[in-house]
Amino acid sequence: MKIIRNPEAFQKEMRSLRSRGKRIGFVPTMGALHAGHSALVKAALRQNDRVAVSIFVNPSQFGPQEDLSRYPRPFRRDAALLKNAGAHFLFAPSAAGIYPAGYTLCVDELKQPGLTDRLCGKNRPGHFRGVMTVCAKLFNLAQPSAVYFGQKDYQQSVVIETMLREFHWGIRFYRIPTVREADGLALSSRNIYLSGEERKRACALSRSLFFLQGELCRRRKDLPGLLRRARRMLAASFDKVDYLEIVDPETLESLVRPQAEMTALGAAFLGKTRLIDNVIIRLPK
Repeated sequence: MKIIRNPEAFQKEMRSLRSRGKRIGFVPTMGALHAGHSALVKAALRQNDRVAVSIFVNPSQFGPQEDLSRYPRPFRRDAALLKNAGAHFLFAPSAAGIYPAGYTLCVDELKQPGLTDRLCGKNRPGHFRGVMTVCAKLFNLAQPSAVYFGQKDYQQSVVIETMLREFHWGIRFYRIPTVREADGLALSSRNIYLSGEERKRACALSRSLFFLQGELCRRRKDLPGLLRRARRMLAASFDKVDYLEIVDPETLESLVRPQAEMTALGAAFLGKTRLIDNVIIRLPK
């Protein structure tokens, strides 16, 4: 696996691959990698000739009170994981390489602003502006055939898929299912922040989401009532609940009655650690 830190060198390498007719699969990450990221790499390997992964802890998507300074950066372990997963290139730029002094442009708004100002965007102003901006920069450098994102960050994946479509980049988008621990906890880079006691409580997030999925698939129709029960389940184990909602999977608009396909999403805090998760709900025909 080749490690590249300079943006221009990475761009040149990717251009050379494309000129030889190679299909490039691209996996953007912030590092602190786990089996969920390996699944993204393996999905990209099945569909492309070469796979490039970026590791960049993007400062523009962190708010002033968020965990940028303590975000884990185990670079050697991450590089070993990617090599074992079969990645061909690791792009690991500096902040100055991505955001040179005096940069002025950012991706600020979507045609459907509701995609970015609800759920995670409601209490994290500027977060998705930072996500869209860094992804635009990375996509322009790599110009891949396809990109791979995890379902766990569902709202982010919807935002990026929409951005790709509306900007006519011609890049295919793939959302890869969440990888979970045996007890249902979604794998996350932030799980390492949890104490032993918090780790046990953390499973309440996935349990509340699977409760909603199970009840709705059993044709329970009182969606507001089910949400109230699930929120009580979540609040009993977490220190603070950010949100727990059932939304349209494309528009992210909150639903008041069941429909054929839905997404249940939740975000909650254990101490200072914010965890997110979601499940897709498809009602039986």
